[in-house]
Amino acid sequence: MLLMQFSEATGDFPAISTWTPEEVQAHIGFMIEANGKLAADGELVDGQGLASPEQAKIVRAGVGGAPVVTEGPFPETKEFLAGYWIVDCDTADRAVEIAAYVSTAPGPGGNPLNMPIEVRPIMSAPAEDL
Repeated sequence: MLLMQFSEATGDFPAISTWTPEEVQAHIGFMIEANGKLAADGELVDGQGLASPEQAKIVRAGVGGAPVVTEGPFPETKEFLAGYWIVDCDTADRAVEIAAYVSTAPGPGGNPLNMPIEVRPIMSAPAEDL
């Protein structure tokens, strides 16, 4: 799983809400093209961009299992998950290559964002004899 995270500490670019429409379209176009290539190569299982943190909800079980919902915005949020890809690769090195590529998505002025992409294996189920 490749996790695209944004953070005040690691983002050397302005918030996407300040980009021009053309810059946003170039960024989205890059992501669509990258997903298309991964799909054509048989490596894309799923990939999605996520809504902004202001639209997030935190849910915990309350009394009797009833949902207790805390809604945003969360002004204390310093980093957030912006999107993800689940890829099926032959090697871990290939997952790292894909992460490096999607990290170069264009931002303001068409410059590569070089955003951090976390690469994490998805765990398989434990052996049946456990």
